[in-house]
Amino acid sequence: MLSVPWFVYVALFGVLLSAYMVIRTSREEKQIEDSYIEQEGNVYIERMNEERERRSKQINKPEVM
Repeated sequence: MLSVPWFVYVALFGVLLSAYMVIRTSREEKQIEDSYIEQEGNVYIERMNEERERRSKQINKPEVM
């Protein structure tokens, strides 16, 4: 263990820390992206429902001639 220079341990620690940070950051970004996609999906579904209601009102409304 003493035959390996100290800076090798520092470099190994840096690599491990960097790998941990990459994994943590990618998980956080995925959560943010998933919540954004869910919000956009809700907006889309809401617009579809509004359009469906508008069309059903238009069909049920008697036409005046």
